[in-house]
Amino acid sequence: MALDPDVLLVLDMIRMAGRPPFETLTPDEARTAYTNSRKVLQPPAENVVEARDLTAPGPASDIPLRLYRGVGTTAGEKLPALIYYHGGGWLLGDLDSHDVVCRRFANAARCCVISVDYRMAPEHKFPACVDDCAAATRWAVAQAQALRIDPDRVAVGGDSAGGNLAAVMALLSRDGSLPPLAFQLLIYPATDMMMTTVSSQNIGEGVPLTSKTMRWFIEHYMHTAADKRDWRASPLRAADLSGTAPALVLTCTADPLCDEGVAYAQRLEREGVRVTHLHFSDQIHGFMSMGRIIRAADTAIDMMAAVLKKALWPPARPE
Repeated sequence: MALDPDVLLVLDMIRMAGRPPFETLTPDEARTAYTNSRKVLQPPAENVVEARDLTAPGPASDIPLRLYRGVGTTAGEKLPALIYYHGGGWLLGDLDSHDVVCRRFANAARCCVISVDYRMAPEHKFPACVDDCAAATRWAVAQAQALRIDPDRVAVGGDSAGGNLAAVMALLSRDGSLPPLAFQLLIYPATDMMMTTVSSQNIGEGVPLTSKTMRWFIEHYMHTAADKRDWRASPLRAADLSGTAPALVLTCTADPLCDEGVAYAQRLEREGVRVTHLHFSDQIHGFMSMGRIIRAADTAIDMMAAVLKKALWPPARPE
């Protein structure tokens, strides 16, 4: 496959740094490596009108959150909201790892973003993070007046593992376990833990997320093989996707998750859900968080934010 020259530069940087594959590390070592790479690859954080840390009550303990309000909004304005679940294979990442991305979405979509720091594997296996994300989402909507957000214009979104969680939240909402949602933003989402697609098998060495690395993440996340078939882990295996919120699904070719992301977008369309599918044929998994080097990250965020803004800011009806 032909990759973006910016991607080739990132891959050269990774090789020169000698960073070992995640699957050769312990979870704590992988977290350190992930944090260090973020400092090199992410652009500077944009200013926002407001950024503050909060907590929501969770099923096991309080769930850390971070709330952002985009530039151009006012203090008393009731804003639409994007509840964001970070990526990192259900094992890596936190509020800081996706701070830059959340700020970008808040500004570009002129909304409030609420980032969720859910419990992670291997210390907390499936479905701990699902339960935390559901609890945080439920709390945010219940606290809409205090948070100055519009409960009728709430979207969920996330990248990779976070995209997986956002898809699950949309299904829970459809089934009545969560409040109604206006949109789901699924950025190179994991949708099938069984790894049966072609792309899940054939992405080898040379990129940050390989088939082998993805398998390592899943084995840390899942208790049993049966868990992998649970739709709360593998939303592509849900019996029915109809009735879920309108969606944007972003996929890229050099990604073990490519085929299952494409399949999820196709199923949403077949089952009557309005969906926008963006595919980057020259990009790698995780490129959205590498905007210091990969210029297409800005393009991707701007495109996604435009679709999100359109969904959350419907045109005013003529009087």
